[in-house]
Amino acid sequence: MKKISFWWIIGMLLLKSASAGEGMWIPMLLQQLNEKEMKAMGMRITAEDIYSVNKSSLKDAIVLFGRGCTAEIVSDQGLLLTNHHCGYGQIQKHSSVEHDYLTNGFWAMSQSEELPNPGLTVTMLMKMEDVSMAVLSGLTNELSESQRNAKISENIRILTEKAAKESGFEVVIRSFFNGNQYYMLYNQVFKDIRLVGAPPSNIGKFGGDTDNWMWPRHTGDFSVFRIYVDKEGKPSEYKPDNVPFKPAYHLPISLKGVEEGDFTFVFGYPARTSQYLPSQAVKLITEVSNPHKVNLRGTRLDIFKKYANSDPKVRIQYAAKDAGVANAWKKMIGESKGIRRLDGIARKQQLEQDFQKWANADVAFQKAYAPLLPAFESNYKELEKLTLANDYINECGLGIELIRFSAMFKPLSDEASKPKTDQKKLEEMSKKLQNQVKEFFQDYHQPIDIEVAEAMINAYLNNQPTDFRPDFLNDINNDFKGNVSDWVAGLFEKSIFTSQNKLLAMLEDASPRKIRALQKDPALLTLKSMRDFYETRLQKPLQNLNASNDSLQRIYMRGLMEMQNNKLFYPDANFTLRVTYGKVEGYQPADAVYYNHYTTLKGIMEKEDPNVYDYVVEEKLKALYKEADYGIYADTNGEMRVAFAASNHTTGGNSGSPVLNADGQMVGINFDRCWEGTMSDLMYDPAVSRNISADIRYVLFIIDKFAGAKHLVDEMTIVR
Repeated sequence: MKKISFWWIIGMLLLKSASAGEGMWIPMLLQQLNEKEMKAMGMRITAEDIYSVNKSSLKDAIVLFGRGCTAEIVSDQGLLLTNHHCGYGQIQKHSSVEHDYLTNGFWAMSQSEELPNPGLTVTMLMKMEDVSMAVLSGLTNELSESQRNAKISENIRILTEKAAKESGFEVVIRSFFNGNQYYMLYNQVFKDIRLVGAPPSNIGKFGGDTDNWMWPRHTGDFSVFRIYVDKEGKPSEYKPDNVPFKPAYHLPISLKGVEEGDFTFVFGYPARTSQYLPSQAVKLITEVSNPHKVNLRGTRLDIFKKYANSDPKVRIQYAAKDAGVANAWKKMIGESKGIRRLDGIARKQQLEQDFQKWANADVAFQKAYAPLLPAFESNYKELEKLTLANDYINECGLGIELIRFSAMFKPLSDEASKPKTDQKKLEEMSKKLQNQVKEFFQDYHQPIDIEVAEAMINAYLNNQPTDFRPDFLNDINNDFKGNVSDWVAGLFEKSIFTSQNKLLAMLEDASPRKIRALQKDPALLTLKSMRDFYETRLQKPLQNLNASNDSLQRIYMRGLMEMQNNKLFYPDANFTLRVTYGKVEGYQPADAVYYNHYTTLKGIMEKEDPNVYDYVVEEKLKALYKEADYGIYADTNGEMRVAFAASNHTTGGNSGSPVLNADGQMVGINFDRCWEGTMSDLMYDPAVSRNISADIRYVLFIIDKFAGAKHLVDEMTIVR
């Protein structure tokens, strides 16, 4: 076969250009790949101003917030901005009926009032290196896929251990282009992160699930945190005498705003995209898996809402759970609809026809590339049944909180059931579980779970074949004559996992005999039935098919890049720091409809509905609007802008990312995408793919004029 190296392909791509808007670009490669285009679009800073290891740069102000969002440092005292929905879990944990920070907001008026958040971390990239040649060294064509993967894993282990020891940082290596390229990331992890401020949910979550993924949007989706370190300036667990972090760089904030056509870029940690999947995979996601999960999640959300609307305590308890279920639910609806609108599967199929024709036309490529698409076809056909069975375990079985909670106790039960129980280990496990029990029951309402259980089990029975589902479902038909209500009633009446007091008493005693009794608990038995089914019927075929597809995808990716050697490819998102750039612009979602690129406080007043929780407007905000008391945060027309849309290619993980202008100054906080463009994880459409951001002027207006926390604004570097 003709030898064309991956590095030759990369070299050729440096000479090409891509359409603006699409793409999630590696920061260290901006100078080679993107700087020229970014400057042509209006950028006035350099690629080195964005990413540099030789001097402070924008990258030194961008952090991974927790495990799933982005945040940015906006003062020389470690002040962080991120989304309200990113800090939602922490805000909820600090909330109670007496101190309802979700409803009323929270503002620390001094650093001594800032609230610690055990377990919350932020991660800062110090530098990254291309280690592809080292990771792929020693690979030969004679190796099987398992041998190849084992060799890569060993190479990665050796490289990361050496780099971590020499640098003192946490080091990871991530795969790019489906295993064709590898980068080593040196990270500093901060562990004392304190809550500084959050607006009321009627601002931070205005519009709720109704407006989620939608444009026009009127949400002040932000919260404020601070990084603390020890007195030597090093990351430390929470200590009362820790001090605010002094960053190498913090973002300046512009009050100039943005207008249609302005250049912007987003700097953050996008989570997962799958731009280069074959048509069969896109079909499995959008036409098979998504519809089932949408129906199941919609049912759970209806139940949550019914109880939350009638009880303020339940609303607080289930706020984060509801948001977690709803976010993916609505995204999946938009994703499937978007792929249909784009005729995305047919477009993928056309590309595959071109690929097959290209591969067959050159003897040198036939062996490597011609068999790929038939192999994908076979694998994804087998995956359909397996994927649905797995979806129903996760959405139905584990959608029942009682069952999911019981899973935490299986290791304890297994240890107690050993012929020679390690009593010390049993006591350690029991002590750890005591805190988890208290946390679970703090946010648990059993009537909700009972109703969810009945709905999920009925759906499970009705949608999975009798010969390909966990045995407990057939037992319901056999032992309860299909009466799901009776089975659920027995589950909740007989399970110890419904009683906080009984669980805590058992854990305090840590008696092997009492803990062994968990093996017969109906919740754990149900869990065991699902696990047995998964392990005997799903696990191995899923692993084999997914491993096969991973191998095929790696080769297909390489082939696409060789076939389309005039196209500039970007790697799929993988929770590594990326830059995406575009322009501020509205869009046309449907015939005769055009959405403007920004919204204002006037739109909040137009949406107000005192009878709908998501559209309740704070009295003080109404007073500020009535008086037009916007201070220095109004635009040139005297309006208070709330949010804006732009063509930056974002995804999950970009929540909380800074939106920066042509001078690298912060103008917004990214928090969502428009619903018509949610298929951009699979296929980007420049006509409607828009990221949605809170205008930074609205954020500062809320902090200053609404909350009276001007001392936080005074910390920041403001550019007028």
